[in-house]
Amino acid sequence: MKENIQIRNLAALRAIKEATLAVMDPEKSGSPRVVVGLATCGIAAGAQDVYDALKNELKAQGMDYVLLEATGCVGICQFEPVVEVYIPHQPRTTYVHMTPDKAVRVVQQHLRGGNPLGEYTIGSVQ
Repeated sequence: MKENIQIRNLAALRAIKEATLAVMDPEKSGSPRVVVGLATCGIAAGAQDVYDALKNELKAQGMDYVLLEATGCVGICQFEPVVEVYIPHQPRTTYVHMTPDKAVRVVQQHLRGGNPLGEYTIGSVQ
């Protein structure tokens, strides 16, 4: 369990920010990051099952270097479940109307194979 950290000055806050960015920012960490919207609208649309499918497939593929995170509201409720993929030196890919089966394909084809699945992206459904 993490200990409570007391931020006593701006320098301490900046240090925490830099340490966090070193892990979360694919450009700094060098590792892919996958974010699943798990606010109320995402959960109602099945995002927890999508998150679980991503987690299981990443483990099955031995891809423990991929940072998988849950976040709150992504802001595009009509497209839930939403999954955002951040890969170093590439633009963000926003997948929408995700299902567990689509999530497995994202791991296999995008994260493992380097081929984003355009048919699942926000641009293909607008």
